[in-house]
Amino acid sequence: MLTLLAAAFLGGLILNLMPCVFPVISLKAFGLIRHSQDRRAARVEGLGFLAGVVATMLLLGAALLAARAGGSAVGWGFQLQSPLLIAALALIMLALALNMMGVFEIGLAAQRIGGMAGPRSGPLGAALTGALSIIVATPCTAPFMAGAVGAALLRPPAEGMAIFLALALGFAAPFTTVALVPACARLLPKPGAWMAVLKHVLAFPMLAAAAWLAWVLDQQAGSNALGALLAASVVLAFAAWLYGVAQQRQLSGLGYRPQLAFALLLVVGMALPLANLPRTSERDTATATATASVKPGTWTPAAVAAQRGHGKPIFVNFTASWCITCQVNDKAALSVSTVKAAMAQTETIYMIADSTKYNPDIDQAINEFGRGGLPVYVVYPADGGEPVLLPQLLSPDIVISALEKASHKHS
Repeated sequence: MLTLLAAAFLGGLILNLMPCVFPVISLKAFGLIRHSQDRRAARVEGLGFLAGVVATMLLLGAALLAARAGGSAVGWGFQLQSPLLIAALALIMLALALNMMGVFEIGLAAQRIGGMAGPRSGPLGAALTGALSIIVATPCTAPFMAGAVGAALLRPPAEGMAIFLALALGFAAPFTTVALVPACARLLPKPGAWMAVLKHVLAFPMLAAAAWLAWVLDQQAGSNALGALLAASVVLAFAAWLYGVAQQRQLSGLGYRPQLAFALLLVVGMALPLANLPRTSERDTATATATASVKPGTWTPAAVAAQRGHGKPIFVNFTASWCITCQVNDKAALSVSTVKAAMAQTETIYMIADSTKYNPDIDQAINEFGRGGLPVYVVYPADGGEPVLLPQLLSPDIVISALEKASHKHS
């Protein structure tokens, strides 16, 4: 158990370096720099972020364990199989980008005009940042993390929740340490007018995240869902601009209630195009991107059973559109010419298990392999021997070596 807790803490620590969290890192960095000269505010920011991370992780862990207790074979990132949640996250990222660009300000009514590079977030804002960090981190699985999460799903609930807690503490450790330790805080640059420019620049990672989530929604639910999201995005942007105008009028003593009421009405109306989002994907899993010269087939337990032990190795790619690590591996390892040639030479049967939308067979198979989430790569030897699990971060050499060993054609 101590080994699992250590692995979960280390996995959470490494999760900060994964691409999923990059957009929210800008929020964390900006908050730290803003309070670098105010030790009390920095401590409040750090503790608020820690509280948001821990609370959100425990809620996700509890929901995951409860779903599994109810008979659903779900895994890490299961909530991203919902098109509605993907659309909501895309709109949140867009709203944060507009806020950082100065279209509107959070808490501007409580501020004096001028003299501030950004809104005063306080503990609630820091906690919400921590919560958002955990939610957007779920498309990624860091090294050491997969085994710990897989074990958490198989152990008693108390031990499983302890593993999720260790994961949360590891994820929050860098930010919280800098906020609480004066020696670390002294390394931060001093706040100044340059922060206004930085704030605008840091909006672009948010826009990139919103664009990526829109692409994921298109993969999940088709062009109609994407159209609904784009329509809602336009409404949200207009409401944010109108709200910003109302804030400026209020600061000028002109009043802002009519504009504010209209902006809130627009936000409520924004939900109408999203209400028609489909519950499940309109796309078939067979449309997953081919990454090898061998034509990929759709994974099913029956397909593996029918092909296993018939003289050809089987490579199964458990993936999803919302899994960033999966997409990186596809581009960096599975799509390169040497891997394609190795698959053709070894006559490998290539199968894709697409978990973009919920598939109980896929989640059950992942659990049986002792993994708590994506990506998972499995190689079945040509002679029908025991399957081999590959690392979550692939390289062409790793894949080629595994295929050669599975085919018994290595030199």
